[in-house]
Amino acid sequence: MRLFAAVLPPAEVVEELGLKVGELKGAAGADRLRWTAPPGWHFTLAFYGEVEEDVVPELSRRLERAAGRSGPFPLAVRGGGQFGHGRALWAGAEGDLDALRLLADRAEAAARRAGVPMGEHRRYRPHLTVARSRADADVRPYVAALDTFAGRTWTVSDLALVRSELPTSGVAGEQPRYEVVARWRLGAAG
Repeated sequence: MRLFAAVLPPAEVVEELGLKVGELKGAAGADRLRWTAPPGWHFTLAFYGEVEEDVVPELSRRLERAAGRSGPFPLAVRGGGQFGHGRALWAGAEGDLDALRLLADRAEAAARRAGVPMGEHRRYRPHLTVARSRADADVRPYVAALDTFAGRTWTVSDLALVRSELPTSGVAGEQPRYEVVARWRLGAAG
């Protein structure tokens, strides 16, 4: 199964960002981007790719331990940016980014210890993808609009293990489906 660890923003935060993204989708040229759907908005901490079923229990135990060793922390969706010459447009984060990075590092380490091949370690850059493009795109106006966005602060209180299923129908605009496999409270170490 295709898995990743994530922080999932609460519904009111998703709704707030959805209003801003709705404005962006109405701008000239916005139809050239593939906009992600709000139910899939998340801050990926560690992407695991395809994980064998028999590895999932050990990965889960290690993620539970990582969550237990990490305390709750404040976070907000704020600002924006791009990756790959406009191939991905994202909303950023503000708050206790050190705690978020530590949680991401622990989620990656949990996978390595469980035997999930993770490739080369890269410094975590918090982002929530709102649109993608198959070709280079000029997303500077959207980045500028997101730069003025500052959502409400919430307390991150859990770590989620999420399964993603990529579209298979070939229908234009079909979105990946996400299913939360497990959630662990932060700071719940005994």
